[in-house]
Amino acid sequence: MPFFPYGQKEMEHLTRRCPKMGELIGRLGLLERPVQPDPFQALVTSVLAQQISSKGAATVCARFQALAGRITPERVAALSVQDIQGCGTSMRKAEYIKGIAGAAQNGVIDFAALASMPDAEVVRRLSCLRGVGVWTAEMLLIFSLCRPDVVSWLDLGIRKGMMALYGKKTLSPRQFAVYRKRYAPFGSVASFYLWALAGQ
Repeated sequence: MPFFPYGQKEMEHLTRRCPKMGELIGRLGLLERPVQPDPFQALVTSVLAQQISSKGAATVCARFQALAGRITPERVAALSVQDIQGCGTSMRKAEYIKGIAGAAQNGVIDFAALASMPDAEVVRRLSCLRGVGVWTAEMLLIFSLCRPDVVSWLDLGIRKGMMALYGKKTLSPRQFAVYRKRYAPFGSVASFYLWALAGQ
């Protein structure tokens, strides 16, 4: 599986803009984060993994992969809700996944076109799907579309990492926005270091 593309340029920029982030980068070095370049597959596996441990998610996703073969809209649409549920997921998630496949097949979401859309438009379109919120769409921006500047307020790990980095006991949306601006245009890379600091 490929990794999110970044290197010295992004690390040096973040170090210049934020000395505390620079110290963290110096301590941890280059972080390799795997990405799933197929946005449909990335979204389906993301929904399967929601609200369960990473070990549990890996098991469910492996079973689903074995059931579907290649994870495409056509193959997923051909499965029944009960088939999907049999992989160890809830009926509700199985219905969400069928809905995502249906949206891909009937053109409600053109997954191939997401790569050419601005971040906000990708989030707007995907978060209209049942079972897909803003956070899930933002994670797809990073871990499938490899967008360079995503720092999610909705991600608890990122907020915890920020509080640890800057010695804060709480973090307001306004403070978050100030820090987030420092990381631009390489916020996604900053997110990796914040997650690492938060133990994720």
